[in-house]
Amino acid sequence: MTSLAADPEVLRIGNCSGFYGDRASAMREMLEGGQLDVLTGDYLAELTMLILGRDRMKDPDLGYAKTFVRQLEDGLGLALERGVKIVVNAGGLNPAGLARRVREVADRLGVAARVAHVEGDDLLARAGELGLGSPLAANAYLGAWGIAACLRAGADVVVTGRVTDAALVVGPAAAHFGWAREDFDALAGAVVAGHVIECGTQATGGNFAFFTEIEDLDRPGFPIAEVRRDGSSVITKHPGTGGVVTVDTVEAQLMYEIQGARYAGPDATARLDSIRLTADGPDRVLIDGVRGEAPPPTLKVSLNTLGGFRNEMSFVLTGLDIEAKAHLAQRQLEKWLPVRPAELDWTLARLDRPDADTEEQASALLRCVVRDPDPNRVGRGFSNVAVELALASYPGFTLTSPPGNGSPYGVFTPGSVDAAEVAHRAVLPDGTRVDIPHTTTTRELAEVAAPALPDPLPRGETRRVPLGTIALARSGDKGGNANIGVWVRTDDQWRWLAHTLTVDALRALLPETATLPITRHVLPNLRALNFVVEGLLGQGVAYQARFDPQAKGLGEWLRSRHLDIPVELLP
Repeated sequence: MTSLAADPEVLRIGNCSGFYGDRASAMREMLEGGQLDVLTGDYLAELTMLILGRDRMKDPDLGYAKTFVRQLEDGLGLALERGVKIVVNAGGLNPAGLARRVREVADRLGVAARVAHVEGDDLLARAGELGLGSPLAANAYLGAWGIAACLRAGADVVVTGRVTDAALVVGPAAAHFGWAREDFDALAGAVVAGHVIECGTQATGGNFAFFTEIEDLDRPGFPIAEVRRDGSSVITKHPGTGGVVTVDTVEAQLMYEIQGARYAGPDATARLDSIRLTADGPDRVLIDGVRGEAPPPTLKVSLNTLGGFRNEMSFVLTGLDIEAKAHLAQRQLEKWLPVRPAELDWTLARLDRPDADTEEQASALLRCVVRDPDPNRVGRGFSNVAVELALASYPGFTLTSPPGNGSPYGVFTPGSVDAAEVAHRAVLPDGTRVDIPHTTTTRELAEVAAPALPDPLPRGETRRVPLGTIALARSGDKGGNANIGVWVRTDDQWRWLAHTLTVDALRALLPETATLPITRHVLPNLRALNFVVEGLLGQGVAYQARFDPQAKGLGEWLRSRHLDIPVELLP
């Protein structure tokens, strides 16, 4: 066991980054705002790995999150002074390179920082051998034990590549409490705490469906998980910071980018259907009751490839005959193109309204997106043709942008490999390289049997209002799939929701999903339903199959749809 905190029973872990590009001042804010034992930062999304892969193609010494270096220049001295360990996945595709940069920063600042890193996730050189194709980047999601080894060796800063987001919390907790590999309940509890704080201010009111209830959302504070020896935790934030921590804000993050009742990771599989959330005072929510199971025998792999090149042009259609104007522009452009690209997609967004008071409110947008392996087919040869229509097409012709060249786009594909094929390794502050064995007790992932639904609510008077009048939601992306988590606050509302919001009802409410495979998962403890919509996002965020490529607004669209809701359930 390694003591990372004065309190042997509680480890206070804060977060200062939920994505590459998050608030630059957050590290200093978290270090100055109150007591912490560990400060984490999550910089790696699926799109980020593609961005870092392109950086590495230009310069082999890059491939890490450069913003973290700037944050550390401002915060490293303060962290060392206050005894706060820093654990981040900002190493991306080059954790060793970032570790070197961190040491350079420490030398420049004149402080003694013990720096370690975790490696082994990068499978690019073996991608063909492992049946992963020929990607730009191939990275296995490692777990927490390499981080724990670095901290046990006295590291002040631990840099990783592609680990699971939750591992940034599980690793310090496992080191501090001396958990064993098969302490699955405790590990799963820390996985849930890590999942809650990984996206920063999304746990303190950011992107929250009932945001109008929050008095101060101007600058929400970043979250803290007070992890306990048994794996339970309290989610909170520094006093005096904006936003709130409530059961609903915590549940909103719990429902983000999940699949079913089993939340699998390389250290443990957390049973989301076992979670209890309880208010524990102002800006404090207790998470307990989490049951854990052995992890699956395989590791998830993030595969990013260059899919080709894309371009787009948007036509503004104003006033009358919108549909006819759109048909004319589409017909003309496709006839005038010298060579048709491999993919040519049209979308008409009817943002116009009749008898509008402003020209903008009288206008719709017609977007044409093209993709092709050959950049010449989606470059000026495409966008110039759109401009050439200007005096020969519909009345009021105008575009939202000038012609431009195409740009490369990426494709994200999830893969998996046997955990034994991945060399998880900790490089300690003194340079010693330690191989980290994978957990040998494993369990194949399987769907949880559908739980019994509550008794339906007796029929009564209803009113046709938006679903969001009583329901909260959070949506997000997993590769080409989207998830929508929906939950309510009272038992009676749950009795209604569980029987009303079926897969068929979701298809009717969200017609864009009508032809796609949808799976519904029921989480009674959270009064929640989670829907996984397959293929809605094409080949991932960089593919940009929809105007909302990460499905961030999908839950809000669902909340805006009208249903007949029992009057007794309405506020």
